[in-house]
Amino acid sequence: MSRPHQLLELLGENSEINIVCHNNPDPDCLASALALGRISAAADIDEHHIYYSGDISHQQNRTFVNLLDIDLKPFEVTMVTDLQPGSLLAFVDHSVPGRNNQVPPDTPVDIVIDHHPAEDINARFVDHRIEVGAAATILTEYVRVLDIDIDAELATALLFAIRSDTLDFLRGATSAEYDAAGYLHDHADQDMVRQISSPSVTGGTIDAISTAINNRWTSGSVLISHVGRTTERDSLPQAVDYLVRLEGVETAIVFGLVDDSIHICARSPDPRVHAGDILHEAFKDVGSGGGHHDSAGGEITLGIFADYTSNDEQLLSMVEQVITARLVAELNLPGEMEGSKSV
Repeated sequence: MSRPHQLLELLGENSEINIVCHNNPDPDCLASALALGRISAAADIDEHHIYYSGDISHQQNRTFVNLLDIDLKPFEVTMVTDLQPGSLLAFVDHSVPGRNNQVPPDTPVDIVIDHHPAEDINARFVDHRIEVGAAATILTEYVRVLDIDIDAELATALLFAIRSDTLDFLRGATSAEYDAAGYLHDHADQDMVRQISSPSVTGGTIDAISTAINNRWTSGSVLISHVGRTTERDSLPQAVDYLVRLEGVETAIVFGLVDDSIHICARSPDPRVHAGDILHEAFKDVGSGGGHHDSAGGEITLGIFADYTSNDEQLLSMVEQVITARLVAELNLPGEMEGSKSV
């Protein structure tokens, strides 16, 4: 029995599914959750719910949710601790309780569909393919194999998710992404795809990107910068995606203060550098970090930094020194870094 049909069989044995997105969900996670909900409905599941934690702050993500009218509910821990018989817990685009989600560690999970590198995945049904470029690619395969009715909204969501997670097929795309996109193209609303692709940008995002440009430091083909303190968490991936295009740069890492955490984003087209491993090794004793060889992220709770000083300028200076020093050591960079200015 194929994996799509195994999933359908599991779904058919239950009456409810609770799909949990990772923190601050992106289009790949949201579209995958939407598709799993449609598959569940086809399996005659009476109720399906999509939960999220954090913020949907990226301009594209907000536009994505609004135009596609995705029904999202804020995540609460009691949702998973009080599950009744016949209720399933599912993860899409992430895989382990307590890692990039608010689900308590060791919580039993029924379904995992993911493409990110991870270990210790434990669920009744697992489809974990790190070789594909997007979780939406896997869910598109399921929709096709199971002959699920696909309307313009679902096709648009899956198509945009694949494009977004692969940077329009420039990052981590495989033949599976092209095949899925070819199938989805004829069903998708192309005007809606264009609207989602070109949302307005907030002033806070522009300010954060500008700060990252001004604070950039380089050593050889490596660039490290920060956006200072920002309320626009998603300005970090936008800043690093912009800076990695700088001539001579093969690896770019941008960090910043968001609420009570340090967020880090990395991009590395350089095949000699594994961005996920770099962030994991540099910060595994103080926070979390990881991802693919060319795209990765991390988060560190301010903790002792915030306890040491209430002065935001001093706090940022301390964070910059510590984060930069760890990255320089992990990347084994020689000598002093060169840059436009210091903070």
